[in-house]
Amino acid sequence: MDANISALNRRMSKDKRGSRKEMSGIRLNDGVTILKEITSDKFASVIARILDDKQGKDIKILNISNISVLADYFVICSSESSTHVKSLTGYVREKIKQYFDRIPIGEENDAKNRWNLLDYGDVIVHVLHKEERETYAIERFWNHAFSMDENEWKSKSEEFSDYK
Repeated sequence: MDANISALNRRMSKDKRGSRKEMSGIRLNDGVTILKEITSDKFASVIARILDDKQGKDIKILNISNISVLADYFVICSSESSTHVKSLTGYVREKIKQYFDRIPIGEENDAKNRWNLLDYGDVIVHVLHKEERETYAIERFWNHAFSMDENEWKSKSEEFSDYK
């Protein structure tokens, strides 16, 4: 990808409602890259779709934009095994790089791969083993955040499904 698209990939702006938008290159299956503006909620929806396609469990999207400066959205997902947690995290990283030519600005994981985190700036992805998810209860801690309905994020990300 050329330098102009990469520069666009990192440029953020606000729309009328204050939601972040990012200019990004979208790479289609035939290898053609087109420029497209993507909002944080659509980006979070695409990540949720990627996790869903790879059998992630209990996927939630929390809108934290009005209550935190950390990000606009959290995408939270559970898994039954440490191996699957690692696999889901790697798959998200790979697909987001393929679709949008974006890499996380930060990554964290514990030594046993029971909680992995990908920070894309506007969206933070938490992939947790189901026991860690119950223990740390992110949704209860952020209970004042709005949750995006599953039908809504599936609708917003339909074009990115591997199983159309």
